[in-house]
Amino acid sequence: MDLLESEDLLSPSFPGRAIRTGVVAILMLAIAWVACSREDGAPGTYSAHGTVEDVDHENAQVLIEHADIVGLMPAMTMNFLVPEAAVLRALAPGQIIDFELRFTGRSYEVSGFEVVGEASAEAGWRRLGDGLVRTSSAPDFDLIDQAGNPMSLVSLGDRVVLVDFIFTECPGPCPVQTSNLVTLQKRIPDRLRQHVHFISISLDPEVDRPKILERYALARGVDLSNWSFLTGDREVVAPLVTRWGVGSVRNDDGSIDHTLIKFLVHRGRVMDHYTSRAGQDDDLLADLVLLAEARSRVQAALP
Repeated sequence: MDLLESEDLLSPSFPGRAIRTGVVAILMLAIAWVACSREDGAPGTYSAHGTVEDVDHENAQVLIEHADIVGLMPAMTMNFLVPEAAVLRALAPGQIIDFELRFTGRSYEVSGFEVVGEASAEAGWRRLGDGLVRTSSAPDFDLIDQAGNPMSLVSLGDRVVLVDFIFTECPGPCPVQTSNLVTLQKRIPDRLRQHVHFISISLDPEVDRPKILERYALARGVDLSNWSFLTGDREVVAPLVTRWGVGSVRNDDGSIDHTLIKFLVHRGRVMDHYTSRAGQDDDLLADLVLLAEARSRVQAALP
């Protein structure tokens, strides 16, 4: 059984993807709190200012980090309904907006907005293709790979890195995820392969020593030229897993319930994360290729 997604590291998504499940759960609590804490809260239209964090086109919602809305609610990050399709289409992560918020007495709805700025790199935002994403710092690691060689995130330089977490005795989800990533690895254009590196970190380092990880990888058709399977001492790996925001719980029978998630890292920043939802691997490949193309252009321009 997989745990619910942890939000410790998880950044807002690229435009057009659904708002994260964990974020929505937190925001539902925030809405309940707002209902108890607003000053007047009378139905009507209020002027507001904030930064668009995410846009959920499927559910017609926008996630906004906003300042105090006088007479309605204090500053917070919250999702709002966007009833008008044209307004929803025009919203994008990273926009700093002045917006009109309509409170109906039952729901909070964004009825219009004006873009007045763009979120800054100092606030963690980075450009990915034509859009902006809020990123977070990627925790470094100091582990050993399937050949017993030391490896850290820093040692990979500015290569585009894809990080996931597995263990070799996993009864099903881990092998499936690894096999799916093998398919994705093969889809990367040959000219970009040198700019990309895959990292799989073991959740069970006492069992998953280098040779065990090598057998696991080769049995699933992994090309180890740009994919490393990492392990280390438990006292090093356990806090690392927590810093990456990956939930894992060891059961009495020795099995491990854990989060199936992949992190896309570029220049020390987690650009986005991806689950096993349908279509996520296509999103991941598109984003990975965008970043690899950018690195390729930089490398070609060097003397």
